[in-house]
Amino acid sequence: MNTAIKAARRGGDLAVRQLNRVHELKVENKGVNDFVTRVDRAAEEKIIETIREYYPNHAFLAEESGVTGDSDHVWIIDPLDGTTNFIHGVPVFAVSIALRIKGR
Repeated sequence: MNTAIKAARRGGDLAVRQLNRVHELKVENKGVNDFVTRVDRAAEEKIIETIREYYPNHAFLAEESGVTGDSDHVWIIDPLDGTTNFIHGVPVFAVSIALRIKGR
């Protein structure tokens, strides 16, 4: 649990620091009402990097990068849950992290 909290804080801190510069971001449209920015990707990288410090053999299912690794332990990550709010400068968003162990 502490690892997930540490990873979420690192990813979230990165997003919060960019909130006042949101007007400078290039927004990509992945689908209907589904957006991504470099902040989403950078936060995801920071989260995965943090978790790998403690669990280098675990796998990841992340919103931006997809599936990496093969393990019974899979970290499921949405690095910027609420990208639509974020790109409009609304400070209501979250980092979502879960750990699935052996399919549960």
